[in-house]
Amino acid sequence: MKKLKHVIVAGVLAGLLAAPLAGFAEEKKTEKAKPYPLTKCIVSDEKLGEMGKPFVFIHEGQEIKLCCKSCQKDFKKDPAKYLKKLADAGKAGNKSDKK
Repeated sequence: MKKLKHVIVAGVLAGLLAAPLAGFAEEKKTEKAKPYPLTKCIVSDEKLGEMGKPFVFIHEGQEIKLCCKSCQKDFKKDPAKYLKKLADAGKAGNKSDKK
């Protein structure tokens, strides 16, 4: 009978400890990333979709779309360079995106 009490107490404690963590994970999933505003790859300047489905990922709250997964290596080498390029394109009203 004592073993049953210990099992019940342990189960309740585990549930109490896991509940806040589950809420935290749910909050992270609902965060919205800023949408990617361009129609071309920020690394290669290739039009998205010409090489198949774009490779999409989130970098520091910004959605990034690349023409292929191999461009991610270049992006990760110098993300500041490409984020600046993205910001500049946004300021220019996507003029550089309309080639």
